[in-house]
Amino acid sequence: MEAIHKYMLDKYRHNPETISVSIMQNPAPFSPVVDGLDVVVLVVLQTNHNDSTTHYIKDDIRIQERCLQPGQLEQWILSGGNRNVIHWILQGEIVMDRNMYLEGLQHRLLELPEELRGKKMIVEFDRFMKSFLQSKQYLAEGHLLDAYSNILDALCHWAHIAILEEGIHPETLVWAQVKKINPGVYKFYEELTSNHESLEKRIQLVLLACEFSVMSKMESCCSVLIDLLRSREQPWSLKELMEVEQMGELRLDLSLLLNKLVRKSLIREVVEAADCPDTLLLQMKYTV
Repeated sequence: MEAIHKYMLDKYRHNPETISVSIMQNPAPFSPVVDGLDVVVLVVLQTNHNDSTTHYIKDDIRIQERCLQPGQLEQWILSGGNRNVIHWILQGEIVMDRNMYLEGLQHRLLELPEELRGKKMIVEFDRFMKSFLQSKQYLAEGHLLDAYSNILDALCHWAHIAILEEGIHPETLVWAQVKKINPGVYKFYEELTSNHESLEKRIQLVLLACEFSVMSKMESCCSVLIDLLRSREQPWSLKELMEVEQMGELRLDLSLLLNKLVRKSLIREVVEAADCPDTLLLQMKYTV
């Protein structure tokens, strides 16, 4: 591995676009963390560089070299678009780090500041809601396997929420992690996957648990959106909310979240005359 470290350092140290380079070895024979290779090299480059992935062999070591911009890396952290990247950042060995960029990112992930936690909570809640509602629909239509798949996915997002509530970042082995942090959520996972009841009964049980337990967390999970609505006296249109940078980077289903927040009386829906030739058209807006 020492030769790989030297090779990467020699390759990137004189490139002015390079911000950071980190190397992570495969932690176990069958681990998917490094995408099936022996080593993953994370290279963070300036924003004018296109993201790219290269596979090659050096000294009989199978290497994945992942080059990307800071914006893409932080988008993955927010959205969970690539959960392995958390391992790459926290477990990788930094061999180059201009302006201590990766080291600072490591500290942010370990400390999970309130701003980052709030953003991740609403992302997880948004995904929970979609899977939960889809499962209810499939169950009503008699599609049990699809209902099961979606409620299992919803339960996974519930586990992520429970972990984030403790100020900890969700790992790839989420059930091993949540079993220690929140045994109650883990118990529902066991009930769904290994209970002797019929599949329909198991799905109904977890749907009911989600309905009462996770829905009660809506206000805390959606605090980022509620605080934005509270930031001015005038109501917000959906278009205005989607144009706010922090909402755009989270890639939320705002229509669904706003509807659920209104139904729970956590925000208010108001109607105003639309700014268009059709005088009979009313525009829906939102405020607290």
